Amino acid sequence: MSFDFDAAVIAPFRMQPALRRLAAGAKQLTPVGLDSRELREKLGVLSCFAPQALLGAPGFDALPALHALAAQAAAEWPDDFAWDGATARALRLRWSASDDTPLPLDPSAPAEIGTCLASLPHGWRLAGLLSLAFAEDFAIVDAASATIPWLAVCLPSHWAPEDKVGRSFAEIHAPVADNAMLLKAGEHLLRLVTRAERWERFVWTITSHPWLHAHPDRLARERWPADAGPNELIALAHWRTERQTFIPLPAWDQAVFTIKVDLQPLDTAITTAAQARCVHDALASMSPAVLAYRNLSAARSRLLGWLAARSAASDR
Repeated sequence: MSFDFDAAVIAPFRMQPALRRLAAGAKQLTPVGLDSRELREKLGVLSCFAPQALLGAPGFDALPALHALAAQAAAEWPDDFAWDGATARALRLRWSASDDTPLPLDPSAPAEIGTCLASLPHGWRLAGLLSLAFAEDFAIVDAASATIPWLAVCLPSHWAPEDKVGRSFAEIHAPVADNAMLLKAGEHLLRLVTRAERWERFVWTITSHPWLHAHPDRLARERWPADAGPNELIALAHWRTERQTFIPLPAWDQAVFTIKVDLQPLDTAITTAAQARCVHDALASMSPAVLAYRNLSAARSRLLGWLAARSAASDR
């Protein structure tokens, strides 16, 4: 499951953890093919902006978590990914990597993938291969220090990974609007996700940016022209969602946090009257602080009008 609309879009809207247990056997990773959008955008980021995507706190050893992630990938997708405890093989991408050296699996292996992996710093090539082989981005949650000491995030949603690495849960979420519930739950959340059970959550927003990679240094602010009519505004609007999961590593008091981003034009993502009503009611209940944080203040009234019309039209 990529995004659970019914679980995620709730009115009144609240900034809250909203964790739920993963169903038994539910997969947490999504392999990508050579023609995938995720691979194309991640290759661009890792080739040009790797220092903003691959980050570790000084002295932190990510290898136990990274090896556990590779083992999880091989267990979920044995026909697409292999791991022998030292070397990973991304079968769809036709490349392999250890903690150090990338190697092609056959002569048809795409050269641009090998060039990208070889350009990464020593110790980051396995992380790079995992990032390219799967749609998800990754971070390590460390309960002992209550920090995020390691990230491999190519497709952030309007936040800068380099501003988060090594920081505490409270520091990371300090800029979030209406964050009282999140901050109150922080200590409990870190303990919960680093134990044996597996958890997931979903988040969503509406954005004018048409790319999966949304680092603030590489984006202008939201393009919601004041003079745009409803149809023109909706042509700019995209439905951006995330499925987030936690792969627990109790032996290390850690978890691997996975983030799968999806992006669709709003007018094709919202297909039923019920969906339009749910999004309308959630957007209508957002506080001014949340609207400003999500850069939706200028578009809110026009989005609400379109959602109301879509709901009414679908009902007829």
